[in-house]
Amino acid sequence: MGASTYLYYLAHPNQLRALLQWKIWHTPLHERNPATEAPTLRRCFEFLKMTSRSFATVIQELTPELCVPVALFYLILRGLDTIEDDMTLPLEEKEPILRTFHENLDKPGWAFTKSGPNEKDRQLLVEFSTIGEEFAKIKKPYREIIKDIARKMGNGMADYANNAEHNINGVNTIEDYDLYCHYVAGLVGEGLTALFCEAKLANPVLLERPHLSNAMGNFLQKTNIIRDYREDLDDGRRFWPKEIWSKHIDEFKDLADPKNEEVALNCISEMCLDALRHADECLFYLAGIKDQSVFNFAAIPQVMAIATLNLVFRNKDVFQKNVKIAKGEACELMLEASNLRSVCAVFRKYAKKIRQKNTPKDPNFLRISTACAKIDQFIESIFPTPTDPAVIARQRQLEATGETPEEAALAKKEMMMLIAAVIGTLSVISAFMIFLAWLAGARFDLAFQDMKGTLSKVANLGEAQAPASMTTLVAETVTTAAHVEL
Repeated sequence: MGASTYLYYLAHPNQLRALLQWKIWHTPLHERNPATEAPTLRRCFEFLKMTSRSFATVIQELTPELCVPVALFYLILRGLDTIEDDMTLPLEEKEPILRTFHENLDKPGWAFTKSGPNEKDRQLLVEFSTIGEEFAKIKKPYREIIKDIARKMGNGMADYANNAEHNINGVNTIEDYDLYCHYVAGLVGEGLTALFCEAKLANPVLLERPHLSNAMGNFLQKTNIIRDYREDLDDGRRFWPKEIWSKHIDEFKDLADPKNEEVALNCISEMCLDALRHADECLFYLAGIKDQSVFNFAAIPQVMAIATLNLVFRNKDVFQKNVKIAKGEACELMLEASNLRSVCAVFRKYAKKIRQKNTPKDPNFLRISTACAKIDQFIESIFPTPTDPAVIARQRQLEATGETPEEAALAKKEMMMLIAAVIGTLSVISAFMIFLAWLAGARFDLAFQDMKGTLSKVANLGEAQAPASMTTLVAETVTTAAHVEL
């Protein structure tokens, strides 16, 4: 860590505390036991860590019923995405692979070795037979769900690969933008929802409202697209819809020109406004999750997304580099995303921050304020503002200190444990140094004798002075008595 990082955490001690809590004391709800797994399954989890460390962590903490199916689901879609992103494959070869990818899941030993040598996840496709072998072992309903999503996504990717206008000029309309996000992220939400409901760990009503799972995926994808402006621009890609950016500037690349800072900030605020329209539906979706590990899995990416959206809102750095929330803040969010009320509090907090950064100079000032108010209104409908004085006092303490009384008590307990640990450490070090001094020949017996002699002298001196003191005390007492009689 650099000096700037140390200074940051000195200014944000709560984030430092959350970082230490997550790294040292976090206990997963569920843990894998690699010793009991087949070599092929262990290899699948190795691929999971290689492709995405953040997703690997939350997936491996899922309930055992869903841990492997969700891990395989992620790896299969990652393989599909790798083929779609590979610019070394000619379209006439890429299109049929994308459209038939789901069929290859049932072919023993199938793998793909024609990816370009520089593709980051090429090895995943080279060893895809390992994934296929484990895929054949999971329950049939899970296999059917995963195959169906792979079919829909593969066909959607093939359609975009065939779209010359998209390949040259990127996304044009907001409708196209929504459709693209649906194919690359909304379908993932649809598949995960089907898996959750099949395992009876989510309310089946979610299956009847596919727009909710689509909103979950779209909110994440749109936030990432906004954040990745610089990276995509450097790679020659454009995912911001022309319908939005053309209102502010003539050429997409000119948003990065510092001379266009004000219009660029107005443009990014409109992109954030488009993403915010999915926020309340994400909270609605989370209300339908029954299992704690599944809730954590679904909620953590969403709180990360709203925090990132706040970070990129009217942030000129987005046009020059890839910005990310601090690790301490991320750990704080992961610790907070344990129940719906806490997640709503996180959304409300960051919506308030976005509203505070909103400016009347922005053409979308009123619409952004309304979108943030809509989030507040939805949360109010789930968790109404209390009227009980005790609850109000509790909330005021939370707003003033950032901690509930229980959290404050826990913090005090942790502080006492920390002080005890420091004292214990110093005691052990002192004892060790005394032991080393003894080994080196130090005469503690002589030191104790000198100390004893000094104490004896002090005691004798006190005894010699005691009679004089006693005489003085008696004289004062007699004098006092005489004054009383007079």
